[in-house]
Amino acid sequence: MDKLLQLLWIFIKINLLSTSGPASAGLLHSEAVGVIMSEAEFVEAVGLSSVLPGSDALQLAMFVGYAAAGVPGALVALVGSVLPPTLLMFGVVLVLHRLRREAWVSSFVEGLTPAVSVLMVFVAWKVIIGGSNGGLNLGWQTILLAAASLAALILQAPAPLVLLAAGLLGIFIL
Repeated sequence: MDKLLQLLWIFIKINLLSTSGPASAGLLHSEAVGVIMSEAEFVEAVGLSSVLPGSDALQLAMFVGYAAAGVPGALVALVGSVLPPTLLMFGVVLVLHRLRREAWVSSFVEGLTPAVSVLMVFVAWKVIIGGSNGGLNLGWQTILLAAASLAALILQAPAPLVLLAAGLLGIFIL
């Protein structure tokens, strides 16, 4: 049990003090090599986690945890890696939830709206005008997407639904 608590503390500390990914490998090396694993095991862990698909940091954590204490060690290392960012995100959400009732936040969002709108117009302009040959790119697909976007604007459709529909239309018609 003492080794599991040591693993948990190592990974909580690493995930609070680094940005994860490759940046955490150096800190993990100094914390783990000679304490819970050998240099050769660490090199093997880094190599294996780099070639597998997915998050290098989480795979490295699970490998180190497994090398130190088997399956329970892998699970404890995974929890130690995921817990700090999860708690930080919950804290940010709590603060944002309290701030959303503030008048300045509403004004901030209203101030962003025109800027985002102008950026979207410029992106649309580049898509329509900037085809691969530099000429006007008004194929039936572009006109269909523009009409669907205009209909969504008129019907005041929710933004997530519009994005999902645009993505699906892009898959099927482009």
